[in-house]
Amino acid sequence: MARPATATEQLRLDARVLEEVNVVRASHGLSTLRSSGALAAAAGQHSLEMVAAGYFDHDGMRASYSRRLAAYYPAAGHRRWTVAENLAWGSPSIGAREAVRLWLRSPEHRANLLRPGWRDAGVSAVHARTAPGVFRGLDATVITLDFGVRR
Repeated sequence: MARPATATEQLRLDARVLEEVNVVRASHGLSTLRSSGALAAAAGQHSLEMVAAGYFDHDGMRASYSRRLAAYYPAAGHRRWTVAENLAWGSPSIGAREAVRLWLRSPEHRANLLRPGWRDAGVSAVHARTAPGVFRGLDATVITLDFGVRR
């Protein structure tokens, strides 16, 4: 899918989200997550697709989130492979702390953030002007946070 002309990646926000996640994990005695280029690429593809197509869901237009992540972060050659995903969006924007606070209030997203076994994470924040569909033509920032572990 082509990137819409009005969508821009928010690389500074990507880094801030991972920093905030690691602060929360450390405060709970958990290991910090390392940035994974593969998971960041998967997150980027998903954030861009959501703002371009006007939907907000873990499953993409062509595949479930686990299949999408497997294409970027394959299980091949590993005994154990696990992935998960958190999504957030705000209009006109959303900050890193706000996204992490929202995830901590949701039992499923909190469980993802505080799962002890994670090693890798990839973040992609994308801002779109006049985003279609569920974003109702508003300016919107969408954040995808993908988690993974392979052993």
